Amino acid sequence: MNDKGLRELIENGRGNESNICQIYAFKDGEPALSFCRSGFKEDDAMHVMSVTKGIMALLEGIAEDNGFISGADCKVLDLFPDYTVKRCEKTIYDVTLKHLLTMTAPYKYRSEPWTKICTSDDWTKAALDLLGGRSGITGEFKYATLGIQILSGVIEKASGMTCLEFANKYLFKPLGIQEISSHGDSSKEDQFDYLMNKAPRKHEWYTDPQGTVTAGWGLTLSARDMAGIGQMVLSGGEYEGKRIISEARINEITSPMQKLPKTFGNMYYGYLWYTPRKGDGVCAAIGDGGNMIYVNRDKNISVGVTGTFKPRIFDRLEFIEKNIIPMTD
Repeated sequence: MNDKGLRELIENGRGNESNICQIYAFKDGEPALSFCRSGFKEDDAMHVMSVTKGIMALLEGIAEDNGFISGADCKVLDLFPDYTVKRCEKTIYDVTLKHLLTMTAPYKYRSEPWTKICTSDDWTKAALDLLGGRSGITGEFKYATLGIQILSGVIEKASGMTCLEFANKYLFKPLGIQEISSHGDSSKEDQFDYLMNKAPRKHEWYTDPQGTVTAGWGLTLSARDMAGIGQMVLSGGEYEGKRIISEARINEITSPMQKLPKTFGNMYYGYLWYTPRKGDGVCAAIGDGGNMIYVNRDKNISVGVTGTFKPRIFDRLEFIEKNIIPMTD
């Protein structure tokens, strides 16, 4: 399939690919495919939704490698010594970073309280206030975009840097990714626009009123940026001869630790990264709208896909494996 054929497939196909803006692939460490549409250029960025979570897992691993964090078994409250625990709350004392990274942390709500968190002055503290509960730590998978906000605070408390400064210094700059700027705190209307805007974006990351980045969403990247991150994961934490994160951390992050329900495609989950199937060398960071970092170790390929928000589109796994990988052979 050539570029024209790919464009026709996206624009005239079943409709699930019609929101794709960019596709970029590395094969055997070299650029293999660059595709843009809907007014996007290769260097433009798009809000990559929950792919942001996968980036946070990498940042936590880098913080471990650099001695800022002792390990994933570290108790969350050890990093927030000034936090005042709510009366009668006991579970929170036993919550570790691993619970956050594997989405097994307990929270005191049934559905995520977006308004309560996103109108607070300090989103990390607001998330901590909801951590714990009477049921204790059950090990149950509970997908929590807002709870992951705590990880941004963890990076900041541990490193003494803002999470954005840490990410630019230790991840984005070494990968040759354009410096990410702060979008800043804004109105409810702007938050909605940030999620739904279909136009090319600059490289930025949404932040709360304290200037702390949103850990579960809010990062904008290009497909090339994401494919580059995937290439680093594919290479065991190295990129163009530079060690970004240890191979041990990469292996831990992408290990299939738990089986997910049908609503998550029956995939497996590691540290905020998905493993579609055990044993075939594929892992991915996935966001709504089909935003995706796809890594295939067996075929030595990494793919980044950006797309505007479109309901009920979860991943691009089948699309990538059926259409993109053959184009790079």
